[in-house]
Amino acid sequence: MGRKKTIVILIVLTVIFLALSILIPGSHEHSDIKIAMKDAVLHETNKISLLGIKDVNPGLIAAFVVTGIITIISLILRIFFIPRFKVIPGKVQIIVEEAVGIFRNMAIENSPHRNKALSVYIFTAGVYIFISTLFELFGVQWIATNGNSVTLPAPLSDINAAIAMGFLSFFFIMSGGVAAKGPKGVLTALKDFSLPISMSFRLFGALLSGLLVTDLVYHFISLSFVLPVVVAILFTLLHALIQAYVLTMLTALFYGEVSETHHN
Repeated sequence: MGRKKTIVILIVLTVIFLALSILIPGSHEHSDIKIAMKDAVLHETNKISLLGIKDVNPGLIAAFVVTGIITIISLILRIFFIPRFKVIPGKVQIIVEEAVGIFRNMAIENSPHRNKALSVYIFTAGVYIFISTLFELFGVQWIATNGNSVTLPAPLSDINAAIAMGFLSFFFIMSGGVAAKGPKGVLTALKDFSLPISMSFRLFGALLSGLLVTDLVYHFISLSFVLPVVVAILFTLLHALIQAYVLTMLTALFYGEVSETHHN
């Protein structure tokens, strides 16, 4: 009975919010949609000062913040939790072991002979992509050089960060070829030189699309009372999971191919 009442209350609240959203017109006074979407891609308007040295894109500041967050979480786990791991795992131990196991199994399946470094890399890349994508949900504010308050985006929604991640993965794949075949491994990896380009633009396009769709909802749809929250959460969660899986899977797959040795 209690569950039915909860469902009815949720439905009634949803109907009320939707009615208010339709009756209340959307606001356009903060910024023009063209300017907002252009700045989301090119970052020409709202730049942030990096320690007074240079004005940089908000994505770079977001990357530093995310890196700091991941580092702090890693230190907390290493100092306070991992030394206390037991045969019968607790909740934190189960989560950590499952996360590590997913990427380790992916590395073993795609590169049976050389997978130690691969499992470490794809775990690190997957965690970074996942956490940095979820980061935009928190709406961390920063002051731009023009005095505007800027919400820090997902780092990989900046084309520079996406390109860096794509080429870093490509160079790691190349290192697997060198380790297995020597200098010939470089030539093997260079056959798929389009790989870093496709990885980069896949990350950039997927993460930026979520940001642009949310901006469109905020600016053009009267349902901006409730809908942006749902859209932002769904897009962000889907992108975090899908992009982390796609990049790590492609990296593991190509690493396994270039590092494979054939014995005559």
